[in-house]
Amino acid sequence: MKILVPFKRVPDPGSSSPYGMSEARPWIINPFDEIAIEEALRIRERGEAREVVGVTIAPSAAEEQIRAALAMGLDRALRVDDRRELDPYAVARILLAVVRQEKPDLVLMGKQAVDDDANQVGQMLAGLLNWPQATFVSKIEFLNGGQRAQCTRETDRGLEVIAVNLPAVVTTDLRLNEPRYVSLPGLMKARRRPIELLTCQQLAVEVQPRTTVAATSPAPRRSAGLKVESVEDLLVRLRQHEKVL
Repeated sequence: MKILVPFKRVPDPGSSSPYGMSEARPWIINPFDEIAIEEALRIRERGEAREVVGVTIAPSAAEEQIRAALAMGLDRALRVDDRRELDPYAVARILLAVVRQEKPDLVLMGKQAVDDDANQVGQMLAGLLNWPQATFVSKIEFLNGGQRAQCTRETDRGLEVIAVNLPAVVTTDLRLNEPRYVSLPGLMKARRRPIELLTCQQLAVEVQPRTTVAATSPAPRRSAGLKVESVEDLLVRLRQHEKVL
């Protein structure tokens, strides 16, 4: 089995830098995509996959995140050179071209990116490929010698177990695993490994983003909390001061 793991670099949500100054903030691998990388590596370590290939659509500044993914254990890393703010449909169309070139048996990716929270690329990619999909997956097992994937999905109503034939697109949820720690020696070794560079022209795909980001601004600071002495005091404050009751 060959697994393709798309991943995205995102501004670190834990950084204290102003949200509107994204260039000044540290960048990380999208946490959901990091979970997908970890799961793909575990599948390979169990002997159920022969190769794990990572792909990101990003400018050259994403090299640090690509090196981190290689240090985790990717067999190969691809970067599609594009510095535009791409919407989910544009990303899905580029990934479609990468899938057609790489011919993976499984596309394993995060359910959403923490910068835009769109939660659309996996579903759009499955639709463009006309492949089965399993989203919000917290457990994955392979059946029939790797021809089918049994996936446990997290839904608003609880856990749902479905099985899909491969090739398929699977998106990962938080409880699937805990990504491994990347050591400094691993990062140093990853710096010597090649990153395969692709362009949309080489992939024979033309995309124009259909949405644009007009502006970003930091969320307003929350005011300090207030401690009350009793339930009666709380009700008085809610009625008279906050006027929410």
